[in-house]
Amino acid sequence: MLVETLTALAAAGGGAVVQAAGTDAWNGLLRRIGDLFGRGDPARADIELQRLDHTARVLAPGASADVTAERLRQEGLWQGRFETLLESLDAPGRERAAGELRELLLFVAASAGDAAVATGKAIARDGGSAVTGVKHTGGSRLGPARAVGTGDAEANGAGSSAVSGVVSE
Repeated sequence: MLVETLTALAAAGGGAVVQAAGTDAWNGLLRRIGDLFGRGDPARADIELQRLDHTARVLAPGASADVTAERLRQEGLWQGRFETLLESLDAPGRERAAGELRELLLFVAASAGDAAVATGKAIARDGGSAVTGVKHTGGSRLGPARAVGTGDAEANGAGSSAVSGVVSE
């Protein structure tokens, strides 16, 4: 498997851990990561579960003054964990672990839904619309969505609308 592919997979895994924190997907993610890292050794699985507990605590609302920086830090930490795991395995083990990590990514994408964190300001003028958060239109996305620390929303002019948070139309 190409190094670039493994790096991208590990980066996506780090993002998935952070995306799942605080969502209904978290418990399923715990089991999958425990299995992935444990490889049949409960002690190794427990170590990773403790790391995940720490991640959940530092990403909990109000736990950090700089939510964006902490999310990026945690993504990088988990990317490194996934890279180290994949590099430590022989070729057949790496293929199996990569497949398990891909399944984890699909699970989180389907379970955690959309998220907007620490977004900027939304300004709508002259009949326009703006959203600083998550916007679902026409039933195109079913499932959960969450917005944390979204920016201000400002609408100026007739017919303008601005939302900070989650919008389903």
